[in-house]
Amino acid sequence: MQGVQRISEEDNFRRKGLMKILVRAFAGFRDVMGERSSYDLPENSDLSTLLSIIASRSEESRILLFDDQGRLRGHIILMVNRKRVPRSAIGEMSLSDGDEVALYPPVAGG
Repeated sequence: MQGVQRISEEDNFRRKGLMKILVRAFAGFRDVMGERSSYDLPENSDLSTLLSIIASRSEESRILLFDDQGRLRGHIILMVNRKRVPRSAIGEMSLSDGDEVALYPPVAGG
């Protein structure tokens, strides 16, 4: 048909004002959250919003991520697109469609 434009699923998704974020969890986080998860977030969401959504999925996830006062646990290492995110930037770190967020437990070695 002439003049008919096909709209891809991705285009339709963006028109709804959503973005897809891939979350990869490692070690103990992987046991609770799974190795890879995809989250649909409103455009312009930040990293703290994503963490809250992940924590709301299960009590185990909430306990792993946040302390009793609702603060992100100090030992968690966060990366966005393979770059470590300083704790001071978590609330200001805007996410974009297709970003990959990695959650790491504390790293120990000797």
